[in-house]
Amino acid sequence: MGTANSTLVTNFEASPPAMNDVSNLHGVMRVAQGTVVVAAGDSDDNDILMLAPIPSNATVPHIFVGSDTLGGSNTFNVGIYTTAGVVVDEDIFATTVADAGAMADVRHEASNINTVGKKMYEIAGASTDPGGYYYIAITMAAAGGTEGDLSFIIHYCVS
Repeated sequence: MGTANSTLVTNFEASPPAMNDVSNLHGVMRVAQGTVVVAAGDSDDNDILMLAPIPSNATVPHIFVGSDTLGGSNTFNVGIYTTAGVVVDEDIFATTVADAGAMADVRHEASNINTVGKKMYEIAGASTDPGGYYYIAITMAAAGGTEGDLSFIIHYCVS
């Protein structure tokens, strides 16, 4: 019977022990959460709801999203924007999520499981940490047209 160790265990058992990235082991979990009232005119295709600024060096294990019925056949994407409002990848986390859903973790609905433990800047495709923040945002993928609430809970880890 074989035993395989994660990098966290391998580093811990090394002699001398190697330091693990604190955001992946014993980091501080933080939360960004809230509710956005989505006006009838804010759920059209390609409308954007900026949810929260997340540090570029943070890891993001969970993104929970839920909403009322926003009308029509509304769907939305969950992705990353710069703080200047420039799209990095509008559906890196989730693609065409249906509205009227209970709170659900969409962090890995579209992103590969190998992004677990990656920092925001790495998920955003940067090779080095630019510092600062990225926005996690909702981009409407199909028009709605009805006012309703959209709630979110984003867990992120920093050192």
